[in-house]
Amino acid sequence: MQQTSDEVLIQRIAGGDRLAMQVLFARHHVRVYRFILRMVRNEATAEDLISEVFLDVWRQAGRFEGRSAVSTWLLAIARFKALSALRGRKEAELDDDFAEAIEDISDTPEASMQKKDTSEILRKCIETLTPDHREIIDLVYYHEKSVEEVAEIVGIPENTVKTRMFYARKKLAESLKAAGIERGWP
Repeated sequence: MQQTSDEVLIQRIAGGDRLAMQVLFARHHVRVYRFILRMVRNEATAEDLISEVFLDVWRQAGRFEGRSAVSTWLLAIARFKALSALRGRKEAELDDDFAEAIEDISDTPEASMQKKDTSEILRKCIETLTPDHREIIDLVYYHEKSVEEVAEIVGIPENTVKTRMFYARKKLAESLKAAGIERGWP
């Protein structure tokens, strides 16, 4: 069953095959969880949403038409769930101007070492992007989705994906340069 394609697993799930569901979950839950977590930024919410995503897969497997890869379909469901959760969130978000005005007094020796770590700096720079740009970067670089797949997941035209990618990379390069790291692409 481990060698079975995702599409065959979906067909079996549509027929009520619990083992196929377990295999699909084992194959994709970490990637989908990380995608949701980067969007909602809350582990408990991400855990709840991952359950909802795979419950939807169980219920709607018969509706899967195969027009995209199963992983693309899963991320599209996950994105919808995450956006719905974010819209319903009642927590007050920090205003960007207010957040920039807060003095950073946490420069302990440990914090200084962490700032020098390239991956940590990159993560922080990605966090400065708008949610739309961050989402595109996440799907293309962390989930290795094509422009076409990203357009399908997000529900926007391919040219909009390309435009967002251009501006996201430009902003990211500026942030990395300000952090002392020269960008690694032409």
